[in-house]
Amino acid sequence: MELEPVTRSTVSDAVFGQVLAQIVDGRLVAGDPLPGERALAEALGVNRQAVREALKRLEQANLVTIAQGGATRVRDYRSTAGLELLPRLVFDASHAIDVAVLRSVLELRACVGPDAARLAAQRGLPTHAEELDHLVGEMAALVAAAAVPTSATVVALSAADWRFWEVIIDASDNIAYRLAFNSLRDGTAELAELQRQVFAVELTDVAGHRAVSTAIARARPQRAEAAARTLVRGGLDAVVRLVAVAGAPRAARTARTARMTKEPTR
Repeated sequence: MELEPVTRSTVSDAVFGQVLAQIVDGRLVAGDPLPGERALAEALGVNRQAVREALKRLEQANLVTIAQGGATRVRDYRSTAGLELLPRLVFDASHAIDVAVLRSVLELRACVGPDAARLAAQRGLPTHAEELDHLVGEMAALVAAAAVPTSATVVALSAADWRFWEVIIDASDNIAYRLAFNSLRDGTAELAELQRQVFAVELTDVAGHRAVSTAIARARPQRAEAAARTLVRGGLDAVVRLVAVAGAPRAARTARTARMTKEPTR
């Protein structure tokens, strides 16, 4: 297990981040024991309290099991972790984007978004419909103002689009969807520029956004779901094409899985 001395001020966070990175990257696999608190503290150059706090966080995230008087062992995060792990999975060990994980994120979005729109049409309030209509108007004005969307236009469209879906999620009155939305938003925050490039077609699809908004305002659940499914398909298709072109992420993910299971890559 390779560790680097910690020099950052948020010591416990730094310890947590280093161990988490090795679990996600497959350098530590399910069943592996971690060094004891004293050994970890010495290797990282921190006090044992910082290590103890970090290990507790790892346990709360279902990434390790702490046995009193025994070894702390790594768990299989694919079976135990939650959506909060997404931000750590979007980037691989070299901090390159794992396009396959990004595709997975957008596939989840393509499932949650349309169903949330359906529920919003059933449960949403007039204030939700009014805000959606306002956001669509804002997006229409941005698109109309530029024959070819500039970078600033796309940034503004992206912000309006995130708010558009946030209103839909809130109107769906589904707390599980809201928490999933938070994870998707926070998990892809560092990919904002890539998202704007990939989603350019979807972001400028004012008619698509208006179709979703209108169906919700008119309380037509099935139409809202269908319109939302059509709208989000553009971004997903763009990422699927990226995965097909990249090719490498599939091989990288296969190698990572092999390390996790301690089996040779086939």
